[in-house]
Amino acid sequence: MANKRSLGARTLLYPAPVLVVGTYDADDNPDMMTVAWGGVCCSKPPCVAVSIRAGRLSHANIMLHQAFTVNLPAVDHVAEADFVGTVSGRDVDKFAATGLTAVRAEHVHAPYVAEFPVVLECKVVHIAELGAHTMFVGEVLDTKVDEEALGPDGKVDIDGVGFLAYITGEESYRALGPSVGGAFSVGKRFKTD
Repeated sequence: MANKRSLGARTLLYPAPVLVVGTYDADDNPDMMTVAWGGVCCSKPPCVAVSIRAGRLSHANIMLHQAFTVNLPAVDHVAEADFVGTVSGRDVDKFAATGLTAVRAEHVHAPYVAEFPVVLECKVVHIAELGAHTMFVGEVLDTKVDEEALGPDGKVDIDGVGFLAYITGEESYRALGPSVGGAFSVGKRFKTD
């Protein structure tokens, strides 16, 4: 058995998703920011959560409009995803700087990124102050997927898209790799009934 070394209280969950959150400011200018603190938090109704610091423009935008989009970039847009997480929308028009296209969401008052293969349109249903971050829980009202990102079975082609993951502590991005086993089946060998 391997010996474990304590690293203290840290958020080392691997991998973290790379999520680009789309919002409108008070003048309806589109903005986006990259977050790694987020994920699925409920299946019925379908909800995702993103955690954002109070000083960020996206935080103020979500509080104002009670809506956001979650955009999943692929590896071919890693530079854009990184950039929009390192500058403020107060100082830079991130869509203009990156050449990405803002599209008005159909179901919520927020923009999405046309070039990213998967988009979730979310209305805020819960806000939790957690300390350094505020967690926004958004009910997913619609999910949009590029036709070319869908496999013949109508599901997202994970291998074909090449989604990004963020590695905490290493501060790097990685592409998701191949499947290593079927969920709810690979562990059946341990069942005794």
